[in-house]
Amino acid sequence: MDNKSHHRLSLRWAQLQQAWVFLTLAIAVILSATVNAEAIDRRALVTTFSPTLNSIDMRSPFTLGNGKFAFTADVTGLQSFGTEYYAAGFPLETKARWAWHTKAGKAYNLADVDEEYTAYNRQVQFPTRTNTPAAEWLRQNPHDLPLGHISLLLDGKNIDVKKITKVEQKLDLWNGKLNSRYLLDEKAVFVESAAHANRDAIGFRINSSLTKAQRLSVQFRFPRGYDFAVKNTPDIDWSNDQEHTTTIRNQTKQSLLLERKVDDEVFTMAIHWHGKATVKQHSAHSFELVPIAKNGSQFEFTVEYFEAENETKRPLKYQDTVQSAQQYWPSYWQAGAFVDLSRSTDTRAHELQRRILLSQYLLATQARDSIPTQETGLTASSWYGKFHTEMAWLSYSHWILWNRSEAALPILDWYVNNLNAARSIAVSRGLDGARWPKMVGPDGRESPGGNALIIWNQPHAIHLSEMLFEKTRDKKVLEKYGAVVEETARAMSSMLVWDKKNNRYVLDSPIWIAQEIYTPTQSRNPSYELAYWRYGLETAQQWRVRQGLPVNEQWKKQLSLLSALPVKDGKYVAIESIPDTFDNPANREDHPSMLAPTAFFNDAHIDKKIMNNTLDAVIKHWAFDTKIWGWDYPMLAMTAARLERSELAVQLLLMNSKNNHYLVNGHCPQVGADLAVYLPANASLLTAVAIMLEKNPTTGEYMGFPKNSAWDIRSEGF
Repeated sequence: MDNKSHHRLSLRWAQLQQAWVFLTLAIAVILSATVNAEAIDRRALVTTFSPTLNSIDMRSPFTLGNGKFAFTADVTGLQSFGTEYYAAGFPLETKARWAWHTKAGKAYNLADVDEEYTAYNRQVQFPTRTNTPAAEWLRQNPHDLPLGHISLLLDGKNIDVKKITKVEQKLDLWNGKLNSRYLLDEKAVFVESAAHANRDAIGFRINSSLTKAQRLSVQFRFPRGYDFAVKNTPDIDWSNDQEHTTTIRNQTKQSLLLERKVDDEVFTMAIHWHGKATVKQHSAHSFELVPIAKNGSQFEFTVEYFEAENETKRPLKYQDTVQSAQQYWPSYWQAGAFVDLSRSTDTRAHELQRRILLSQYLLATQARDSIPTQETGLTASSWYGKFHTEMAWLSYSHWILWNRSEAALPILDWYVNNLNAARSIAVSRGLDGARWPKMVGPDGRESPGGNALIIWNQPHAIHLSEMLFEKTRDKKVLEKYGAVVEETARAMSSMLVWDKKNNRYVLDSPIWIAQEIYTPTQSRNPSYELAYWRYGLETAQQWRVRQGLPVNEQWKKQLSLLSALPVKDGKYVAIESIPDTFDNPANREDHPSMLAPTAFFNDAHIDKKIMNNTLDAVIKHWAFDTKIWGWDYPMLAMTAARLERSELAVQLLLMNSKNNHYLVNGHCPQVGADLAVYLPANASLLTAVAIMLEKNPTTGEYMGFPKNSAWDIRSEGF
């Protein structure tokens, strides 16, 4: 071999050696990264935080559901103690979001409750009259309808709660199943319950020697509806039997089909069982299913509800329902974003992890239908079942932030489907575009009262649409929701009033601002709403550019001359026309909404020094034990996180306050509002956590969690 060949061979060998070194190093780096990026054991964490009861807790019944249908069970695994639980403050109900009814009688129109105001520099009619028959009827109708109770009976009679002992009840979050063990009359009872993932059905398996002895049976009982006189968490009306009907449509050896008529609502209920049983009808609306002793100690049955009769569906067995839940729930937990706080030694981490997981479960079971959720979900009734559109961002933004955008589509599609109704409201008030109603039922009709004067609901349609586009960068989002964004912004633009004296545009009275303690006719330029108007118009302008449309010159002018946020003594105040937020103790109740621009959309126009001063003043002076609601604490935490005050963010999110207390079942009741359940608290908690998990682009550290060894956080999918 000549010298040249030898040199080439040596060089080639050196290159191969070098390549091998690089390859070895690359493999080491990849393996190291794989170890460091070890996937979170989601199943272990979810299972660990599955809630359990070892005694009767009437404030923490457990709910099974699929987001459109839900069943809330007491300690027996059924709804055997409805009276007792309601007396303790928590209802037991079966609910589907399609179930609504309107009481017969004289029907009214919104024009029947109109009052005249000076608004937008002209005279405008708003449907704000109250305490009239028309206002009462329009607010109460249509009304959500409870589907009835499914109860366990002992010897054909209601069970005495004192006969329940040795309780072991667990809600299996991972599999979507409720396991209830207890002694009844000193005999062991085991009940498994599960809701079907796709159908409005609930299944049960009862195992007990009491079943074999034919001492246990199941009661199906149907109500007139709710007590219409009660706005929030009303009791079920078991009287007035003559005002509704329950008819046996079909009966076989293993099934019973009932038809229910309540006012204008008609639905069917299919009961199927395995084995032998007899059916007894005790009254017009009460039936008893009695298992036959030959079945042994085990008895299985399912109950399915149909908005309209649909006999093409195959009858469900108990195992069908359980398998459906066991297929759905693990996939739910494995999808989307996730956070693991279990390695943290900070004593608050465990409670925060519990709230996160239970909130994710509750919202999945109760808040995913095409008719947007009411504030009490499918656990109880509130505001006659109506959806409050000012809760839209608080209730649905978390789905997008937690990488579950498909679950936010129902609210965005609701805006599309109700666009014409919103246009009609705009026309009635001399506005352009689409003006969104505040309190609505399934028909999209606005409810009367001060609702019509609330405006912070208006930009939510733009905000949620923008979040979805930012998440997906899908031009189809622009195409599908472009009209919603455009029409919403047009209405916002036409609601601005030119202030000739001060050469600016203002949001003028009448406005019922987010901090609901001010007289609407005295409200001008509320901080949150004013900032949200800027955000909404700027964002809508961006949507026009993205779609190749020309810039709207009117919006451009309004944005350039929009009023500045009101500031006094170095702090943002709630409202320009009454700027004594931090001077008058009476004005430091309800929502501290001047924090919202930083909390909710990180307003780039905000002066951070002034916002820091404002946050400090709120913490020091606000009356937190008055009318502060469950979503206010996440709002405070978001503000602190955006201002990079991480320790404060955690403190505020978990503040010990009467309306920031989460029960064993994960619900956050609102004291003083008669709300045993308040899902905006759960939803906004998840939104706050997602924002706290945003990372500093320079350091890579979480913005909203303390930067110390006590917080060992792992997250996926954000």
